[in-house]
Amino acid sequence: MREIETKYRVVDLEALLVALKEAGVEMSAPAYQDDQAYAPAGWEPAHGKVGHTFARLRTQGGTHTMTTKTPLANPMECVEYETVVADREQMHGALLALGYEPAVRIVKDRRTGHAGPIGVCVDVVEGAGVFVELEVLADDDRDGPAVQDELDAWARGLGVELERTTDTYDVLVRPPAP
Repeated sequence: MREIETKYRVVDLEALLVALKEAGVEMSAPAYQDDQAYAPAGWEPAHGKVGHTFARLRTQGGTHTMTTKTPLANPMECVEYETVVADREQMHGALLALGYEPAVRIVKDRRTGHAGPIGVCVDVVEGAGVFVELEVLADDDRDGPAVQDELDAWARGLGVELERTTDTYDVLVRPPAP
């Protein structure tokens, strides 16, 4: 399965929530997510993300999930595998044993909804701000960047001020290099 997404910094959260409601998107209540991101041993941001497999451990509401993401055309188009794990600390140890290194912690409150096949996530990310992600899950050979253009057109149709970013949360929350 591929996850194809676009991400936007949100200028006015309330305006966005109103626009989503007017577009027929019913958003969930915020849910607290605690994510630990992992990179392959020796990987550095200068290497780029495309072709490297990253991992994430997430805890939400007492449930732990482990996800791997391998970026394809760009960091917002990934082959993704995800499963629930019983013990976060044991999975953390397994990832270290497999050669992954903890990269950055991402903590956020997330609201979710759907606009047909488009998944909508509104995130308040500690240390980074407010964002909206639009995503499509694809199990076919659709052109990822073309899907991203379609998602961007949908976002622009909401009529609210959004600033598109190609950075993932691990980049957005990472402190700048000295």
